[in-house]
Amino acid sequence: MALAAGLLPLLTACVVVPQTTRVYDPACGVATKQVVLDVAVLPGFYNCRGQECAALMVAVGVVTVASAVVSGSVAVIGNVLYWAERRGQCPPGTAPPPA
Repeated sequence: MALAAGLLPLLTACVVVPQTTRVYDPACGVATKQVVLDVAVLPGFYNCRGQECAALMVAVGVVTVASAVVSGSVAVIGNVLYWAERRGQCPPGTAPPPA
């Protein structure tokens, strides 16, 4: 347990984060939102040796995959909601194509 607590500050990963951006839809003539995924790199891997580095690499992989799954889910749900909002803002007869 103490070893894990000591290694926690060294944990480094690429994490996937959802970002909300504004986009213009020319078919509807409205500005709407869209969720895109961005990758953030966290610094680290200082002074690790042997199996310690291997354990850190496994932890980094777990963190990266977990952040991708959670952020991807947030992006899909957010984009579905923003698509529905955009569809409601379009004038009749100019329905946007599915995103």
